Amino acid sequence: MAWEEIIFPNNIRNIRLSRGIRMTAVSKESGLSLSAMSKVEKGVRRLNQKQLLTLCKILGCKLSDIFIRASDEVAGEWEIEMQRRLENNENNGLKIFGAGVRNLRRKVGKTISQASKDANMTLSVYHKIEVGQRELYEDEVSNLAKSLHHTPDSMFQAIAELFRKGELTNHISKVEEKVRSVLTPNSSSGFGFSGAIYGAKIYDSARKKLVPVFCTPGDKNMVFKKTDERMVVSPANLENNTGIYAVIPNTKRLGSMFPVRIHLFVDPAATAQPGDLAIALTEDFDKIEPNEKTHAHVVMVREDAKGKLYGVLVNPEEKIPVSNAGGRLHKVIQIVVE
Repeated sequence: MAWEEIIFPNNIRNIRLSRGIRMTAVSKESGLSLSAMSKVEKGVRRLNQKQLLTLCKILGCKLSDIFIRASDEVAGEWEIEMQRRLENNENNGLKIFGAGVRNLRRKVGKTISQASKDANMTLSVYHKIEVGQRELYEDEVSNLAKSLHHTPDSMFQAIAELFRKGELTNHISKVEEKVRSVLTPNSSSGFGFSGAIYGAKIYDSARKKLVPVFCTPGDKNMVFKKTDERMVVSPANLENNTGIYAVIPNTKRLGSMFPVRIHLFVDPAATAQPGDLAIALTEDFDKIEPNEKTHAHVVMVREDAKGKLYGVLVNPEEKIPVSNAGGRLHKVIQIVVE
């Protein structure tokens, strides 16, 4: 039996079991097939940001809870499993097959991008096949062979002949060096077992495309709390802007000004000007401790006769004084309708 490389060690299975939730229920609610969900829990299939957030909602956990850390009890188990799978990959013919696929691809003059497209595979999956870190499933054989100008039988025969002639040895050795480098702590070519592979780098990568929701509707005022318990996918133009946060406003108070389901993206560092839409906090932003609750309002920014800024609630119209505009009046820089 062939083994796939572990690329996403995670806590999803442990969290699911602690909640008493069946995998079939998570699969159905998340829109992932049961097979895909199983692969996610085994660490051989990655999730995109939207899927990660969906799972967090289903499991009732934070994004950071999903990723393994070096200090976690299960970290050692994941390390053993990753080592075992890499060793299995070396011994089960995947490297020979992958080197053969690469050789045949180069003979027909295709780039790896062209070949993956013709084989109806993602570039990541195709690359893993070529470097011997992923098995080939039955329903993928025909498309892969066709992309290399072969039938399935002639593809396997051609690879076997290349191996007998010794034409794959050099490539297998180079791939083996790269695979081994992944096991080296702090290696520049991959994630090392020294902490990063358990989630630090993966979490940072996912986090760059996500924005924490600091403000949600309350009974009267909106509740403001600095926390990553809830996140939303960042608009493309705001990716990597780690300073911004999102707000889910109480649209009932805004009347017909906005649609029902929207997110406001806010930049605390942007200077609010008269006429801007902004978030008015009841406390200075820098003085609010993580997870400490305070309140906020969505306001239109106005300026009085003395040049002092204040906010105006839209519905019903009400003046909101701001004692420290720099610390309590944050400009809304983008509005996204769900």
